[in-house]
Amino acid sequence: MASHIGRRKFLATLGGAAAAWPLAARAQQPALPVVGFLDPRSPDVVRERLRAFRQGLKETGYVEGENVTIAYRFAENQIDRLHDLAADLVRRQVAVIATVAEDAAFVAKAATTTVPILFIVSRDPVSLGLVASLAHPGGNVTGVNFLASELVAKRLELLRELVPRASRIAVLVNPANAILTETTLRDVEAAARAKGLSIQIFNASTVREIEAAFAMLVHERADALLVGDDPFFNGRRVQFANLAAHHSIPMATNFREFAEVGGLMSYGANILDAYREVGIYAGRSSRAPSPRTCRSCNRANSNSSSMPRRLGCSALTYRTSCLRSPTR
Repeated sequence: MASHIGRRKFLATLGGAAAAWPLAARAQQPALPVVGFLDPRSPDVVRERLRAFRQGLKETGYVEGENVTIAYRFAENQIDRLHDLAADLVRRQVAVIATVAEDAAFVAKAATTTVPILFIVSRDPVSLGLVASLAHPGGNVTGVNFLASELVAKRLELLRELVPRASRIAVLVNPANAILTETTLRDVEAAARAKGLSIQIFNASTVREIEAAFAMLVHERADALLVGDDPFFNGRRVQFANLAAHHSIPMATNFREFAEVGGLMSYGANILDAYREVGIYAGRSSRAPSPRTCRSCNRANSNSSSMPRRLGCSALTYRTSCLRSPTR
């Protein structure tokens, strides 16, 4: 159900100097293309998603550590760190920056107008201001929208079907993520009015505040809980599941990962597919145009592939080793 935005070719010229091996090797190793990965969370909560991202890269012929390097930058839930992390990726001259949350996408966009930026967002990227249009994103930004906004009404409808008595729905959002909170509340309020439901808004930005929010919504006698889309919440899904079970609160979320550990239901796009797609785009963005001759020995390049390989010839595009060892 993910929406793919403008299948543009982000081609980056990655040529450059070859990295020198020890003199005993008497050969040169071409520099590997570097893909930047910017995430506001910690790596331990997105392991499955990272595997999907690497699978997408692999489908374009890139394997981490063999012919591509991934520069991971995790903010560890400290959103204010994203600016420095994005600037670091730009200074490193990565071929592309993959971002996996709205706040990370905006930070990366502000950091560079030249490095291609790929995003995974839960809202319409046009209304967010990330791109000019779906067909023609413009600038250096494109990516995948997994339609969380468009599915809020359906999520409420299913929650009502599963819990027919529910009329008061608690909605939990993270005020630290202003963009997601604003759009979530707008979408939920409109959907709730259409279905004759009343909603109560609860805020949480820390582990303790999540616990306090659950205690409060129980005290307020909410019939069910709708968890707003937020990277921090996703990282705390086990805590959510335990609290929902402890308080006997029917809980609906956007991602299957929540339902796999607990809660009543989830309804949304397959987020792993979105990560895989962005991995594919990142792989395409990391390809270099195929030169006609080897930069080391001037042999004609008969190989039509433009995929970097770890070979002795310094032309990034050769599948077979150059017959003449580069001299220094």
